[in-house]
Amino acid sequence: MTERNPAAEALPDRAYGSGSRARRRSVHSHKVTIGDIARHAGVSKTAVSFAFNKPGRLSAETTRHILDVARELGYTPNPVARSLNTRRTHALGVIVPQDIPTVLSNPFFAELMSGIGEVCKVEGMSLVIVPPMRGSLVEATYAALVDGCIVTGLSAEDKVVRALRMRRIPFVMLDADAPDDIASVQVDDSRGAYLAMKHVLDLGHRRIAIATFEPFTGRIEDYTGTLRHRFSGYQAALTEVGMLLCSPGIHVIECSCDVAGGQRAFQLLTKLRPQPTAVIALSDVIAFGVIAAAHCAGVRVPEDLSVVGFDDIEASHLLRPALTTVRQPTREKGRQAAEMF
Repeated sequence: MTERNPAAEALPDRAYGSGSRARRRSVHSHKVTIGDIARHAGVSKTAVSFAFNKPGRLSAETTRHILDVARELGYTPNPVARSLNTRRTHALGVIVPQDIPTVLSNPFFAELMSGIGEVCKVEGMSLVIVPPMRGSLVEATYAALVDGCIVTGLSAEDKVVRALRMRRIPFVMLDADAPDDIASVQVDDSRGAYLAMKHVLDLGHRRIAIATFEPFTGRIEDYTGTLRHRFSGYQAALTEVGMLLCSPGIHVIECSCDVAGGQRAFQLLTKLRPQPTAVIALSDVIAFGVIAAAHCAGVRVPEDLSVVGFDDIEASHLLRPALTTVRQPTREKGRQAAEMF
């Protein structure tokens, strides 16, 4: 009488070759299901589900066997069904108020995403950009299939934050004056802006244009976050020389936060009388546009026009002469935000 080994019977023949080819042919006529995998692997459907979603519930050998069989059969897990089962998407979202072309054209975001991506790589997560959907960032927030979000360019009172709270999705805010119950990562924008303005004032400039990426009302108290802190810094430096943001020689020019916005800002400042002799841009990418337009107009930088940026992105060092700018640790800021989850 031959003895039977139950453990051996639990694992079917795993030899590859004609048997494997026959196995694939037998199921190619329909979509492979976990039932097919269970049948061919000699295990239960529950075991198959564990192998894909909770491998710690099975032995390493059994998990490997089930995954090998699934691979032979050409099975591809449905990511939506899998996320419903595990209640996880293994994706981290980055909410941005701009459209994707604008975001990807800004080197600042490339550096920010790089820092976030370093953490995602270690944690085995994907990175999802969440821009406005049909013009609505709130709608996009409700539709985003993510486990957590990093919020950029918004205030803590924004409807997007309310939507995240309603969905009970953990989130971290960047450069926002967040209350104590919201995690946030900030740099000292006020100090950075103060240093930028002090630099041009120390050079003797008193006709200065500030190229900002938000409509400016002239009242610092109307703003929160980055804009408020930076204009507070500009005002602090101006006060030291007896000037104000509303002084005759100070002009605020509104523009989009991209190279084209900087180019338009330069065109606008050339119409001012008397013309500014210095430009302080709220981002390096705006400064790039100002410098490009100045070059086309035959205006020399820095001989005829001083330009100061903010960010110190890597591309700023490629200009000749290199852009004078305020450094903020953009990549580190993204990394720290992602590590908070």
